[in-house]
Order: sequence, then C-alpha cells, then structure tokens
Amino acid sequence: MTSISAEPQSVPTDDLGSLVVQSWRGTTPEGVDVPYLLACPLGDGANGPEATAKAIEQLLESAGLPLGEGLVDATQRPSMPVSLLVVPGSAVLTVQHLKSQFVPPETWLEAVAGLGSAYLIFATRPWPEGAEPGDVETLAAFTSDEDVLTSAVHVVLPARSLRG
Repeated sequence: MTSISAEPQSVPTDDLGSLVVQSWRGTTPEGVDVPYLLACPLGDGANGPEATAKAIEQLLESAGLPLGEGLVDATQRPSMPVSLLVVPGSAVLTVQHLKSQFVPPETWLEAVAGLGSAYLIFATRPWPEGAEPGDVETLAAFTSDEDVLTSAVHVVLPARSLRG
C-alpha cells in the first residue's frame, strides 16, 4: 500500500501514479546476505510514463537523492527524509511524504536483522508493462538493465524498528 501525506509538496502527485516495492535477498561472493529493495513506478500517472519518471526524479531530488551521484549511505546521513521501518512481518519505505508498506519474505527480514540496513534501488523507469510485480525473471532483468540502474538512485538505508 502506498500513500502520500497531505503536507505541501513540490512534486506533482497526480503524475506519481502507483509505486511498487519489491524485496529480495542476495548473497555477495564473500557470503554476506544483503537485503535489497526495488522501488519503481508503474508509469500510470495522470500524464503518462514520461511525466511519472519526471515526478519520481523530482521526489528523489527533493529528498536529497540526485540521480547519478553513486551510492548514498543514509546510515551516515540521519536527517535524510528517506527511511525504512521494519517490524515483524512487514516494512515501510518512506521517501519525503510518500510511504509504501510491503510484506517482505522472511529471508529478507533475517538479512536486514543481520546487517541493520538494506540496499535500495529507487528507479525512475517504470516497471515493465504487463509484468507482474514479484516475477523473479522480470525482477532480475529489470535490476540488471544498465539503463534502469544508471537512471536510479542507490541508497544504503538503515533499518529502524519500533522498540519499547
């Protein structure tokens, strides 16, 4: 579920359209389990996929995440308006006023617990039309596409939790 707060914004929210967030775990050659997140638009904003891509770019830039800057380590920038809240069985990705709740697999939750962070790829390019979110082959092709990766923001996000 994705929601946009009613606070004043500089991003045309009608153009954002729907956002999909997908999570998976990968293992580095050194054997480290890495929790990955992909956030990307469906391209169904009010003025079509090109306007959606522009709105996503504006959202990311207003959050201090300009495209093409390389890997941003948000663990070293706690005031950044980008966060990941992980609770048992679910998580919430927040970028500025945009919040997206998702249910990650248990292996992802375990990897987040182990590392204390997740690797976010926030793509400006829309998810392939007609492809189902969660399709492993489409996800692999999308996240290895050079155009997708170079037009995305890459962030190491600290995982926060609710602690009493």
